[in-house]
Amino acid sequence: MKIYTKTGDKGTTSLFGGTRISKDDAQIEAYGTVDELNSLIGLCIASIDIPEIKEELLGIQVLLFNMGSILASPKDNEFKLPKIEADDIVFLERQMDTMDQQLEPLKNFILPSGSKEISFLHLARTVTRRAERRVITIQRHLALDENIVIYLNRLSDYFFILARFVGHSIGTKEVTWTST
Repeated sequence: MKIYTKTGDKGTTSLFGGTRISKDDAQIEAYGTVDELNSLIGLCIASIDIPEIKEELLGIQVLLFNMGSILASPKDNEFKLPKIEADDIVFLERQMDTMDQQLEPLKNFILPSGSKEISFLHLARTVTRRAERRVITIQRHLALDENIVIYLNRLSDYFFILARFVGHSIGTKEVTWTST
């Protein structure tokens, strides 16, 4: 099977089910950003040497792939799609609480640096925030389940805590911000 179809050569692409829309449509931007985030998480997995974290991130990738299928569907979708459940959000909250208990309380702003792993996780945090903004844009006309936005909101917080936790685990000191 060839990967190229030539059907997008005129600036349109298909949603799930075949509806064609412009490649610069806000809906394409939303699921494209979720796809970008998923790829970035793959980079995080490749750079982190903590098996439990790798497994957690792989589970998040699966959920984001599910989310992408929801976001790539037309408004009048008749397909059975996976959902982002309240339990998925609770999982992130519990993981954050567990990690946060092992960290020193924050007293200063920290810079997104210190190691490759930490930097990749902070980049994932910022791409998650952009994905959240893009989903909010299309939520107005697609009537998406509110759990999608809530999950993305928690996920960006998760990446912040995870970056701190990974830094702590590998013995990397946080880089604090000081104004000049």
